[in-house]
Amino acid sequence: MPAPDEKPYQKLAWLATALLITAAILSSFNIYPYYIVAFVVSSGLWTVVAWLWKERSLIVLNGTLTMIYVIGLFF
Repeated sequence: MPAPDEKPYQKLAWLATALLITAAILSSFNIYPYYIVAFVVSSGLWTVVAWLWKERSLIVLNGTLTMIYVIGLFF
């Protein structure tokens, strides 16, 4: 059970964070296209977390980033 001052879905948020850091590492070594896939998954997870938290700014940020990364896979 989460602490009273802790937001729910912390495990999902930490998973998304770990994947985002992994994506940044893959990107820094230019391991294409895996870094884009990792960015899509991590940003997508962060969009879900933001929606669960009802944080509109994070929904817009991560939803937009997810779309940008998906477009990057095809162009």
